[in-house]
Amino acid sequence: MKNVFILGGTGLLGYHTVRELLRRDYTVSTVSLPPMPTEDLLPKKVACQLGDINDMTDEEVLALLKGKDVFIYAAGADERVVPEIPAAKFYYDANVVPTQRMARLARMSGVKKFVIYGSYFSHFAEQWTDLELDKQPYPRTRLLQEEVAILEGEGEMDVMSIRLPYIFGTMPGRTPLWSMFLPEIQGKDVVPVLSGGTAMVTVQQVADATIGAIEFGEHGGKYAIGGTNMKHQEFYQIIAELLGQKDTVIKVVPKDHIKPTLVEYDKKLAAEGKEHGIHLGLTADIKDRDAYLEPDDTMAILKYNQDDVIASIKETIKVCIDNSN
Repeated sequence: MKNVFILGGTGLLGYHTVRELLRRDYTVSTVSLPPMPTEDLLPKKVACQLGDINDMTDEEVLALLKGKDVFIYAAGADERVVPEIPAAKFYYDANVVPTQRMARLARMSGVKKFVIYGSYFSHFAEQWTDLELDKQPYPRTRLLQEEVAILEGEGEMDVMSIRLPYIFGTMPGRTPLWSMFLPEIQGKDVVPVLSGGTAMVTVQQVADATIGAIEFGEHGGKYAIGGTNMKHQEFYQIIAELLGQKDTVIKVVPKDHIKPTLVEYDKKLAAEGKEHGIHLGLTADIKDRDAYLEPDDTMAILKYNQDDVIASIKETIKVCIDNSN
């Protein structure tokens, strides 16, 4: 089980997973969307092909996967995208259909392990049934993505999902997605936040957990990984301090102070023919809760370790600030 193909090996998670696989003496190949973030991003011993695997024929993909033991699916669209209505159709086409095809072709080619990078919104869709997250476009299709891949592998290929929370880390040639948080805080004296919090991990923990899934995971396993849990207030305070805004007040406010505005914004988007994968009004409900994960629940299974998440947050935000300047 040492020959690994990773779809999306030049993205943030793919890059760090490739590095850890090589460190553990796996043989790695990848197909990734162009362009390369930097010219020498991956070692020469990694067979890296630039292109869109969805444009390849089945025969081309099967040839690509010949002799591979493991397929890591580190691609797809996340909840930051704001597609046209219906968003569920967009996410179905972007995540479910290609995953099912790749799982089917991987099984046909003899791959024995198939790992998906999923979302912790799938976990909370199952846990917080009162919010009906499973009816929202993004969690609904993330759950379906897992299910179709598991069914494709049934009896022949072990399929597992790593359900990912907030992730921190950097890589050459790419600006971290957390740049989107800077305008919410820059130059402001008071920043309102809701009372909840979220689970967080580092890119190294994702890489380690992925290899743990390969080596110790079970077919149908859905592993919501965590490293630390943090209130949104503390997270925003870290950003404010890194921006040099030590006097900025990160103020916890009642949900009712924020949700009506977000509901109105949902209506405005709908009038423009667009829709979030998780409606903003519901996002207020989510951020008013603790979307926490117990690290020991999955660390014991996947054998990944504690890491310095706060140091990784600071490193990541510093890169965002440097690049914004």
